[in-house]
Amino acid sequence: MQTSPPAAALLARQRAAWFRDGPPSLEQRRADLDRLKQAVLDHRPALEQAVAADFGHRSAYETGVMEILSLVLGIRYQRRHLRRWMRPERRRVDPTFWPARAWVSHQPLGVVGIVSPWNYPVSLSLMPVATALAAGNRVMLKPSESAPATSACLARLIASAFPPDQVTVVEGDRAVAEAFTALPFDHLVFTGSTTVGKAVMRAASEHLVPLTLELGGKSPVIIDPGQAMAPVATAVAFGKLANAGQTCVAPDYVLVQRDDAEAFAEAYALAVARLYPDGPTSDQYAAIINDDQHDRLLALVDDARALGATIRPVGVDPAAAGRRQRTLAPTLIVGATDRMRVMQEEIFGPLLPVVTYDAFDDAIAYVNARPRPLALYHFGQDSVRRERVQSRTTSGNLTLGATLVHYAVDDLPFGGVGASGMGAYHGIEGFRALSHARGVLQQGRGSLASLLRPPYGWFARLVLRLMLR
Repeated sequence: MQTSPPAAALLARQRAAWFRDGPPSLEQRRADLDRLKQAVLDHRPALEQAVAADFGHRSAYETGVMEILSLVLGIRYQRRHLRRWMRPERRRVDPTFWPARAWVSHQPLGVVGIVSPWNYPVSLSLMPVATALAAGNRVMLKPSESAPATSACLARLIASAFPPDQVTVVEGDRAVAEAFTALPFDHLVFTGSTTVGKAVMRAASEHLVPLTLELGGKSPVIIDPGQAMAPVATAVAFGKLANAGQTCVAPDYVLVQRDDAEAFAEAYALAVARLYPDGPTSDQYAAIINDDQHDRLLALVDDARALGATIRPVGVDPAAAGRRQRTLAPTLIVGATDRMRVMQEEIFGPLLPVVTYDAFDDAIAYVNARPRPLALYHFGQDSVRRERVQSRTTSGNLTLGATLVHYAVDDLPFGGVGASGMGAYHGIEGFRALSHARGVLQQGRGSLASLLRPPYGWFARLVLRLMLR
């Protein structure tokens, strides 16, 4: 499927409009955010239906809470703080250059390209769009070809609110996506897998396009020894099973003290049963996005079983999952080891490996021996252990005593580090990531520095000697 007009022509059109109209004012940016928010609310039923169609099954309530609500709150937050973010920042000037003034102004970059994923196809498409608009840019969005119904709905939503020379959606297959990432944008935001992120980075390097890469990886949960497992297991189950585990910051595996492993497994099974009392075929439990992903998850289970892990489907009537298309029951993988694929790949499904440790520092060392995760979760009341997790590990974000919810805190930056990504959006960090921090100096008359111009003589030597003292 090819776009019409081609993405390159759309980029040229947006760039021409950018040079024609210049950067938008505060009032224009607020109006743009208002239009986007209203378009989302107007299209909410259509978005929920489109997401459900793409997944085969996903609750409208889950889409409303996990996508629409977080998106609307994020847009409101940006609108509320935009005046402060746009205000020039005064900077210090050394006495050598007095009288002079210096400041930093954050100016729009121009045209921002956004490539969004299929797992949260609404919020992970439109939150970067909102951020780019807040920073004063024009936007081209390429949604995932794996969520075609949502992609088409997003195209209608954007067309209802913005002219194509301001914001536009480019639909198409993988070839279109590859051509899109090779365009000379002023900035490119990509959310997806680490493997594809590497290819995007290579394509962007041809034009030296700066990148924000929101990738993924294996986000661990570290549980202190001796914890009361019921609240911990409930928080882990919520984070693991939202969208059936198809979340970039879902808990990927649990590190628990060896003597506590069975208590955690039992508490997790009870937590799953409470969260989904109607089992894996209930309206509130999501299906896997497509056959390829479903088959990949089944292969992970088979590989772990063959290598000695204990496979424990949990919750109410887990066997019922087989009666609904592309549905996989919540499953514990007890005794997971590094030999298993489930511990080598990002899972992106409702499988939860349980890894045991003996000493607490062993858990920290285990995390540090692997690529830096997008999120890290810690459960424990001991302040010394909590401080060790904070100071001795590196991750995109760290959440203490909960899972997932850091994404919804709009004032925190969201992004990865190392293999889990680069750059961040949300909060002022997002605004700055999609802006150019332009340093400005206004020089007055008669500065000391002007005395150091050639021709050099005794006075210049005296001034230089005094300045270097």
